[in-house]
This record gives sequence, structure tokens and C-alpha cells, in this order.
Amino acid sequence: MPYHDAPRSERPTVSVVIPVKDDAPALRRCLRALALQTDPPDEVVVVDNGSRDDSAEVARAGGARVVPCADPGIPAAAATGYDRATCDVILRLDADCVPAASWVQRLRHQFETRPGTAVLTGGARFTDGPRLLRTALAAAYLGLYAVVGFTALGHLPLFGSNLAFRRSAWRRVSARVHRDPGLHDDFDLAFHLGEYYPIRYARRAAMGMSMRPFFDRRAFGQRIARGFRSVVTHWPVDLPPIRIVRRWLRVAASRRGPFGTRGDA
Repeated sequence: MPYHDAPRSERPTVSVVIPVKDDAPALRRCLRALALQTDPPDEVVVVDNGSRDDSAEVARAGGARVVPCADPGIPAAAATGYDRATCDVILRLDADCVPAASWVQRLRHQFETRPGTAVLTGGARFTDGPRLLRTALAAAYLGLYAVVGFTALGHLPLFGSNLAFRRSAWRRVSARVHRDPGLHDDFDLAFHLGEYYPIRYARRAAMGMSMRPFFDRRAFGQRIARGFRSVVTHWPVDLPPIRIVRRWLRVAASRRGPFGTRGDA
């Protein structure tokens, strides 16, 4: 069901979902940052995607609920976490991320005070790598991603290291979301959630992330290839002009009665 602007709603509960595979040291830092939140989440769900290190043990020691996912790849792991989350709002970040102390509070507040909001995405800064390059590289990386995403989607893309959405929105699209390891889970999710809900930018939801993708040419190349495949999987059915027309027709239909009369007549 679409969301409409309304008075302040009840305080929503929050689940944080973290997919992980063989990344115990980074996960430990991430969970420590979540434990220090000014407004702690109601639950943390760590999806263990077949780790051979002690990621699952680190997660349990950090107070998280561990959910196994045997299907390979981040898309399957992230979707499994969303399926198993129990709260009103789902927040997502990666194991190598370090959220600001106010991250959960800022995002929860947006959903609480703006009932018309169903999906949010944020930015990030680099926490490692050459200090002089961190700001410029983060701006270039995320700026390029936003431009490419807007061109492919016709609206703002989702950024997997810092995103949030209502669980009811996830239930609406979960059966159609791809769980293919060859795709970008956040890009694919943006196609599906963006079909029904505006994706809004959360300006003050600060997030730190690792610069590791820039250190591994092979991994960086895989990211680009997955992004391309994510777009090709949805086109031409989801070309931006077609998506815009579908949304317009859906809005027009919702304003009319069952026999073509105005719904408010």
C-alpha cells in the first residue's frame, strides 16, 4: 500500500541486517559501532554466507542474531536477512562499514516523523586508504554511481552500505527480487522498490566504509560487471520511460473507482 503524508506516527522498531562472509575483524568493528549507537536498533541480524572464519561467533558475541544462508552471493544473503528481520524498518550496511553514532537515530527519526517515507538511501566516507584521497575518491565513486543509477533507473539508486526501508515495502517486492550472485543486490532492489515508492536521500545518516574495492582490480572489475548485468537483466522492460509511464498509469488508476469513476466522487 502506498504511503501518504500523515501526522507523526508511532516510533518504529528497527532491524539492522549485515551480510558477511569471512570478514570477522571488520564485522567486530561494525558491531561495536552499532553497540555505541545513541539510539540502539531493536535487533541486529547477521547473515552468515558460508564463512570459514569465526564471523558467526563474532556476531553472536556482539549480540546479533545469526542467520545462515547457504546460497552464494550478497544478493541471496541480503534478501535472507530482510526475510528474517522482524521489525517495522530494515536498515542495511556491510560488515566493513562503521556507522556514525547517530546513524540508527537519524534513520528511525525520518520514518517516525515522515510516514510518507518508505525507502531511504545514504552516502558514505572512506575510513581507510590514503587520507588525502579519501574525500575525493568517495565523492567520485558515489557521484558516478548516482549518475549511472539515475540514468538506468530514472530515479535515485540505492547504496548497499547505507540504506533503509519499511518491512512492508520489502514484503511487497521480495518475491520478484533477484538472488543471483552475478547481480548487484542494491541496484536490483532499487528497480523493484523504486517501482512503487520514491527513493529519498538521507543526508545526515553518516556512514564510514572501507576503500578495499579500489585495492583489488579483480574485485573492482567484478563490481562493474555485476552492475552492467543488473541493468541488462531489467532492460528493456524497465527502461526509465517505461517505468515512468507505468507509475503514472498506476497513480491514475488509484484515483479512479472500480468502474472508471473518480475515487473521490
